[in-house]
Order: sequence, then C-alpha cells, then structure tokens
Amino acid sequence: MTGFALGVDQEEWCGQLRALAVRRLRPLAEKGEPGRVNRPLLAALGELGLLERVFASGALDLCLLRESLAYGCTEAETALALQGLGAYPVLRAGSEEQRERWLPRVRAGRAVAAFALSEPGAGSDAAALALAATADPAGRGGGGWRLSGEKCWISNAPEADFYTVFARTGEGPGAKGVSAFLVPADRPGLSGAPLDMLSPHPIGSLAFDGVPVGPRDLLGEPGRGFRVAMDTLNLFRPSVGAFAVGMARAALDATLAYTADRKAFGGTLSDLQAVAHRVAEMATRTEAARLLVYAAAGAYDRGAGDVPRRAAMAKLLATETAQYVVDHAVQLHGAVALQRGHLLEHLYREVRAPRIYEGASEVQRTIIAKELYGAAVAER
Repeated sequence: MTGFALGVDQEEWCGQLRALAVRRLRPLAEKGEPGRVNRPLLAALGELGLLERVFASGALDLCLLRESLAYGCTEAETALALQGLGAYPVLRAGSEEQRERWLPRVRAGRAVAAFALSEPGAGSDAAALALAATADPAGRGGGGWRLSGEKCWISNAPEADFYTVFARTGEGPGAKGVSAFLVPADRPGLSGAPLDMLSPHPIGSLAFDGVPVGPRDLLGEPGRGFRVAMDTLNLFRPSVGAFAVGMARAALDATLAYTADRKAFGGTLSDLQAVAHRVAEMATRTEAARLLVYAAAGAYDRGAGDVPRRAAMAKLLATETAQYVVDHAVQLHGAVALQRGHLLEHLYREVRAPRIYEGASEVQRTIIAKELYGAAVAER
C-alpha cells in the first residue's frame, strides 16, 4: 500500500471478502435473533479463518477485514470485531495458560469473548471505574480478590463464555489503581441481563457479587490494567472507523444505483444538480475517512509515537462521516429506505452506536486536543 492506494493483492482480497460476506455470512446473520449471540455465524467466521486473521494481522489488515465485511454483512463484522476486542487483552497480556485455554476456541468461533470496561457511572471516563476488587488473602491461588459492583453496556453480555474485566485494585489513584482480569462466565457470583438497545448486536449488563479471582486470572500486572485497556482500544479504534467506512461505502453505492435509475421530473434523480452534488459530497467525505483510517492503521503497524492521536482522528472522522452518508442516503431514497428490512433501514440503526462506543466522539476530540497541546509544549 502507498499513502493513497491499496495494492492489487489487497484490493482483490477486499473484493473476495465482500462477496463472501454476502454469499456465505449474510444468510447466517439473517437467521440470527437480534440482541443474541449468533454462534453459527461465529463458527463460520472461524471455519473461514477470518477470526484467525484478527489476531495474526496488523492494524491495516484488521481495518480492511472489518471494512469489507461491514460492506456485505454488518452482523458478521460486529461478531468478528467483538471477538477481537474481548480476546486481544488475553493475547497481549495473558499468561501462557490463559492463551492456550481460550484463544484457540476464540479463533475457532467456539468461545465467545467480551470486553467489560464500561460501568453505569464510568462510560466515557474509563479511569473512573468503581468495580471493586477487594483483597481476599484466602482466595483463589492465595492472595486473590473479590469483585463487587456492576458493568453496563457490555457487548456479548450476558452470553459470553469469558470476560476481560477491569476492576479497581487500588495500587494508586485513578487509572493507576486498575487491574485487568480474565473471568470465565461460570465463576460464582457473576450474573448478567440483556439490554434492549437500538443496535442489533447483543449488549448487556453484568453484576459481580463477590466474584472470586486470583493471581492466575490477572491479565498482566496488578495496577497495570488501564494500559491493557488503552492498548486494546488504540488498535481497535481505527478499525471501528473501518467498520464505519464499510457502511458508508455500502450506503453510497446503493445511492448511486438508485439515483441513476429512479425516474423523476422528466429524467432520473441523478440529473438533478442538488442530488448529484449531494452524492459527490458523500463520496468525498467517505474517501477522506477511508484514507485517514488507513493512515492511522499504518502508523500503528509502524509503531509510530502518535498512534493515540491518529486513532482518535480516524474513529472520529469515519464514524461521523458514516452517520452523514447513511442519513443522506436515506433522504435521497425517500420512504422506501424506511421499510423494515431495507439495506438503509438496517444501516441507519447500525451506524449510530459507533459514535458512542469505544470512546464517544467528544472523547476522541479530547484525546486529539490533549495530544496536540502536549506535542506543542514539548517542542518549546
């Protein structure tokens, strides 16, 4: 890939993924129940080797994978991404025992992972976590903890097989006192409930009533869990942008086809300057978002020092752009796009949540500004 275009092999791979999503994955998605984990779909993602790519690829490949699947089947894209989000902390910070137990099953689509960071009072302000990890000297493996509190808006909850849980162990104030744990779903004291949300993928709450965890459940070192969370989000934020770009491209292509054929006012809708200019704006914004996502992914793969800023910019622009493009696509289609089951009706419901999860747009702007001012001060 150059700074402006994908290579031929990458373009061919993306085209194959888009076709695969429509032919093989969308039928499985359509058989699923909204708000529930679709295990047959996950198994297909595993059989096709796509879940393996999440863990074996760099950030750019992850973005191309998510963008291409989102174009053809948003449910497949989301199922794949949630596996990566929940299990990446295990890959990055887990022990050999944890990785050997869980990652092969995640890659095969046989174990469902979840990333449990948000709480009722700690959504955008992730460092304000209140889930308490109280020392339990007689606990699991000796020197363990008991988890007490709540998690909320957790994707794949309460149906996941294990959770990457971030709790306050108190080694220091704020983010310095947060640890990460791998908590199997069958651990005593752990319960959950589904939430009825706008997004069609499963989201729920979790209740921790003295859930026992021990040193063998830690992901990384005590008090270093916030870094595990941020490392995960820095990788996945640009790919959230890629998910958004995939939706925007699908909406744009549908709009091009519709307005070129739809008869109105003695010609087609595309003959109207107001329509043609709006489509041009949709296309330009989508292309700008796509390039920014690729640039952020490339920076991550190079190990650049400005990844947090680039990742935040990519997620911000791409998710806001996708909202704009899908909304205008619905407007240009008219009432037909509001019918249940129409592609744009589906995308309209899907496109709203990414502007909130994994850091709302306002949080991304805060990160960008902090990084910019920090760099400016350092240069003085």
